[in-house]
Amino acid sequence: MILALDIGNSQIFCGVFEGEQLKVQVRYASKAQISSDEFGVFLRGALRENGVDPDLITTIGISSVVPELNYALRSCSQKYFNIEPMLLQPGIKTGLKIDYKDPKEVGSDRIADAIGACKIFPGKDLILVDFGTATTVCAITRDKVFLGGNIMPGIRLSMEALESKTSKLPSVEIRSVEQVVGKTTIESIQSGLYWSNVGMIKELSSRITTEVFQGVRPLMLATGGLSHLFDKEDLFDHVVTDLILVGILEALKINGYIKQ
Repeated sequence: MILALDIGNSQIFCGVFEGEQLKVQVRYASKAQISSDEFGVFLRGALRENGVDPDLITTIGISSVVPELNYALRSCSQKYFNIEPMLLQPGIKTGLKIDYKDPKEVGSDRIADAIGACKIFPGKDLILVDFGTATTVCAITRDKVFLGGNIMPGIRLSMEALESKTSKLPSVEIRSVEQVVGKTTIESIQSGLYWSNVGMIKELSSRITTEVFQGVRPLMLATGGLSHLFDKEDLFDHVVTDLILVGILEALKINGYIKQ
């Protein structure tokens, strides 16, 4: 079995694959400081609770945007699974051409998303939106060229900024809304968060389509924890919430960690 770990700013997303099939998903809140022992004990226990024998894990792949956690996670893999993990970082084969001024700047989460998208939707021009702590938009050609894109504050981060940087605006439930004009402060915040993101995605995808895809509409993909929030708006052709895990699995294959 293969363990894929997505280390994000807000949470650690873990997936266990048996072959190509994702069998188990587990989430763990990211913290500024986490020891290899703390995470190792949690992970082995969580796998057992979900019917997976931790001793059957043979390969581990990690995508991390939190460098200060990398040492602990690598130590956890070595100590609790007796495995040297693959860390998705510069120097690792991706199967992509990174058309960026400095390819080393591209976050491993965006790379893993792109690898997963190209695996699931081969031969397609793609616009990929990941609704995480930051919302990212990436343009990828049918020839697996990563063209770049956009990075914005995520929906939850925007809401938390309103709450923490103002005196009277409260935290609200993030949800889809029908009305644009809110009739209470809470409704107004919810409407602002929702419709600003709908408008942003529409505008960015339109401009990217014109700028790099010569006006031919690419396949629109969404991933990330809040990707289903916009289902009724018909913004996306496909929503793949575990896309980054698929990308980590594919990177393991490309780099010879898994025999094919």
